[in-house]
Amino acid sequence: MSDRSVHQALVHVMVTMSAADRTMTDHELAKIGNIVNSLPIFGGYDQDNLMDDAKECSAILQGSNGLGDVISNVLDNVPEALHETVYALAVEVAAADLNVEQEELRLLQLLRDSLNLDRLSCAAIERGARARHRTL
Repeated sequence: MSDRSVHQALVHVMVTMSAADRTMTDHELAKIGNIVNSLPIFGGYDQDNLMDDAKECSAILQGSNGLGDVISNVLDNVPEALHETVYALAVEVAAADLNVEQEELRLLQLLRDSLNLDRLSCAAIERGARARHRTL
């Protein structure tokens, strides 16, 4: 597993979450950029690759098993110790526009099940995102 393949898989998850409801909002795209710019997991990631990685993800999603291929890529390239991080990134993107659609909830459930994450950990991640994204 190279850092490049891990970073690419993480970007693919975030792009997939943004596209899950068929609407990639400016808030979601800005959130992806902010995540890549600020979180330690993306240390060493060449931000010039972000657009190419996003386009590659879009192409994968157009395939006959697009979502399955994105998830397989995560399982193949992201160490198990980072599976909660994968879920947390997906939750952050879903929460970015303050409106989580049914399709996004289904994708989160699929990720939770595919990554074999326990419900309590996922609930804590979701609760933290709700707290961070609240407005007055």
